[in-house]
Amino acid sequence: MSLHTHEADPFESSRGRLEAIAYRLLGSASDAEDAVQDTYLRWHAADRERIETPEAWLTKVLTNLCLNRLTSARARRETYVGQWLPEPVLDGDRMLGPADTFEQRESVSMAMLTLIERLSPNERVVYVLREAFGYAHREIAKILDITESNCQQIYRRARKHVAVERSRTVVDAAAARKIVEEFLAAALSGDTEPLIRLLADDAVSVVDGGGKIAARRTPVLGAVGIAQYLRGMFRPSDSKRALVGGSPAFYAAVVNGGPAVLVEVGEQVIGVVCLDATPGGIAAVHIQVNPDKLQRIARQWAAAGPHRPLAENW
Repeated sequence: MSLHTHEADPFESSRGRLEAIAYRLLGSASDAEDAVQDTYLRWHAADRERIETPEAWLTKVLTNLCLNRLTSARARRETYVGQWLPEPVLDGDRMLGPADTFEQRESVSMAMLTLIERLSPNERVVYVLREAFGYAHREIAKILDITESNCQQIYRRARKHVAVERSRTVVDAAAARKIVEEFLAAALSGDTEPLIRLLADDAVSVVDGGGKIAARRTPVLGAVGIAQYLRGMFRPSDSKRALVGGSPAFYAAVVNGGPAVLVEVGEQVIGVVCLDATPGGIAAVHIQVNPDKLQRIARQWAAAGPHRPLAENW
C-alpha cells in the first residue's frame, strides 16, 4: 500500500457518509459530489497529525462547504425558471445513505427534500444531522460553532417548519411497482376519475423544467386539478412525440425511496415522476424533466438494465 493510499483511507471510509449528508443538504447529487471532492482537497492539504478525530473534522469541513453552497443556491433559485425540485436518485445509489430507520428513509424522500427547502441553511444542517444521522446536539453545535442550547432551539424550530401530519407508505420494489401500475393505468386512461380516486384531496403537483424544457411554472393544487393536468400530459399525440423525439416507454422504479414512473425515449431518460404515496392517497406528484438533473439517474438506469416497460408505443 502506498503512503498516499494509506493517508486517504480515513477519508475513503467516510466518503459514503459524506456524500449522503451533502445530498440531503443540497438536494443535488452533482453538487454533493463536488462538495465531497472539495472536502478531500482540504483533507489532502491539511496537517493530519494535528487532526485528532478525522470523522468529525471531515464532517465539519463538508458542512461548512455545504453551508456556503446553500447560501449561493438561495440566490440562484431566486432567478430559477419555474419550480425547483431536487435531483432524483435511483434506489441503491450510495447518495441515499443509511435507510435503517423511518427518519433516515424519510429524510431522503422527494417530499422531504422539497419540504426542507423552506429551512434556513443552519436549520437544514441541524435537522439533517440530527434526524438522518443521529448526531448529538453537542456534536452538531461543535460543527456549527454554536452553543448546544442554541442547537436545540434551531432543531425545534426546524422540526416545526417541516412538520407534516401525513404518514407515508413504506414501499419495497413490489409495492412501488403496484402503485406505479395503478397510477400509470389511470393516467393513460384518458379519463380524470381514475386519477381522482388515487389522489389525496389536497394533493399537489410540481414540475421542474429548469428553463430547459417547457413545463408549468406554478404548482397544481387539488385532486381534480391535478387529474385534469395529468390527463392532458399523458394524452398521446403526434406533436408530443415530435417534441420528445419519439414514442416514450414508461417504467416502474424506486426513486428516493418511493414509487416513480421513469420515462424513456430511445434509451434516453427524459423524465421521472415521483409519487408521494400515503394511506390517504398520492399526496404529491413531483415531475423532474430538467435534463441537467436526469444525467446521474439515466446512467444508473442504463447500468441496471435491461428493463421491461409497463407501457410503450404511446
